[in-house]
Amino acid sequence: MKRIQAACICQTVHFLLKEDISHDLAVRQVQEEAAQYKRTLERNRTKHKILEETTQPDGSVIIRIIKQYNQSPVGNYLD
Repeated sequence: MKRIQAACICQTVHFLLKEDISHDLAVRQVQEEAAQYKRTLERNRTKHKILEETTQPDGSVIIRIIKQYNQSPVGNYLD
């Protein structure tokens, strides 16, 4: 028999600009969307660690994150 002792998922999330609105508005929306994503992780008490958050020259945002997978224990992945 086997049992999962620890599990995490590593993701790279790219928050893209909408093309049908002005650039400044699109940048503000992307920043708010990224902030909302992080607030949702906190609100849901998802264990996570943001490895890198970069703003691209076009204003889009890329977040590299390790987060809890389902409700599995995370072990030492987030240390």
